[in-house]
Amino acid sequence: MKSFQQRIKECSRKSWVAAGIWCGLYVAFVIWVSVGHWSSLWWLLLLPVIADMFVTHYIPWTWWKSLQDKHSALYTVCSWVDAIVFALVAVYFINLYLFQNYQIPSSSLEKSLRVGDFLFVSKASYGPRVPNTPLSFPLVQHTFPAWLGGGKSYIDKPQWAYRRLPGWDKPEKGDIVVFNFPTGDTVCSKMQNPDYYTLRYYYGQSTIEHRKDLFGDIITRPVDRRENYVKRCVGEPGDTLQIIDNQVYINGEPLADHEGVQYNYYVQTNGAMLSASLLDKLGVSKDDRRYINPQLQGGLDEILSLGLTPDKPVYHFPLTQAMKAELLHSGKVDTVLIEPEDRGGEVYPLGVLHHVGDSTYRWTRDNYGPVYIPRKGDQILLTKENYPLYSRVIDAYEHRKAQIGDTYTFGMDYYWMMGDNRHNSADSRYWGFVPEDHIVGRPVFVWLSIEKDKPWFHGHIRWNRIGRNANQ
Repeated sequence: MKSFQQRIKECSRKSWVAAGIWCGLYVAFVIWVSVGHWSSLWWLLLLPVIADMFVTHYIPWTWWKSLQDKHSALYTVCSWVDAIVFALVAVYFINLYLFQNYQIPSSSLEKSLRVGDFLFVSKASYGPRVPNTPLSFPLVQHTFPAWLGGGKSYIDKPQWAYRRLPGWDKPEKGDIVVFNFPTGDTVCSKMQNPDYYTLRYYYGQSTIEHRKDLFGDIITRPVDRRENYVKRCVGEPGDTLQIIDNQVYINGEPLADHEGVQYNYYVQTNGAMLSASLLDKLGVSKDDRRYINPQLQGGLDEILSLGLTPDKPVYHFPLTQAMKAELLHSGKVDTVLIEPEDRGGEVYPLGVLHHVGDSTYRWTRDNYGPVYIPRKGDQILLTKENYPLYSRVIDAYEHRKAQIGDTYTFGMDYYWMMGDNRHNSADSRYWGFVPEDHIVGRPVFVWLSIEKDKPWFHGHIRWNRIGRNANQ
């Protein structure tokens, strides 16, 4: 066996350079993940192992290269395995700590981020989280795709406590943020949308437990394995938020709407049907267009309940203020009515908790609050009035116990997230606060955008959106 000195002498300059680069990167990474938790510096004990890969070669890392002449087929297989393992490890760490891909699945941010947009999401901006479930398959959130057999893509144990590495920013009002779905801690395997708490509110827990043919098994997920959502931050820790007639107020002051904010409207024409080309020009997607047929009993009742007449066509779709002005200017409509607030469903805390008897919380999607957004270190006296708002925060997010009459100190910062498509967004109005440990990252830019309603060579790829700043 070669001595240590011989191995050092035989090492090429190229190997020394490679060893220096990789060892330097490893030391920087360990220091970064150890900030505030210096006990993690024991990972530096692996530094000699990394150096051995390039310099001393006590461990036969590339033993399979000796098979090239005698067993070419086995050499080829080992080469592929080596490349795949390296790629998976690299992707695993990049996906955990630096960035990940995210596809917009719904229209909740429509006109800002479109259905079919693929985003580059920076995890380093707000500081990447140390994973709760470190043993997981890269690029898969919680379940393998059907073609890989389905099933969980992670192992429950070990589970690490929440810790966030240093970043250079925090979510602020106006930011578009990717986060883990707060009420995604519990899901029905066969019906994951709407969420478990909404299903429980409407069907009852007993029905869900006994109708496995319809709802499937009830399963729980750790924070980092819950579905990824993307919304706009409209409330920061320490803010008091209220919504009055669709206008968001923060600490008593109106919050200026982003230009992409839109609401659902009922549109009655002056007699003519609205053409597909006009709706395309306005920017109303095919999925959002609804013609209300007065020949159907439900359609007739809906038209009459709005005070409209059934003798002229009536449509229902979302519009921004600019789209609304353009439609009115077209000369093709008689009436444009905003969708009534009673059509928004139950909001938080009614939709999440089993029962809230206090009439204080008979809020609606369009008239909500006021509600105080907790800040880490804040103390609050829990009363009969505010306990329903914060009981889930205390129990499900901070895993502590408190009762009415206690003075409670919040252990995390919380945020209020809403979609720009205000009447078609499942957001904080329906499931409450977003804890800081659920924050994933900031969308940076759109790297691909697909328009599913159009054919491949006629607008299927939205070339004008590629490279666009995702937070503008």
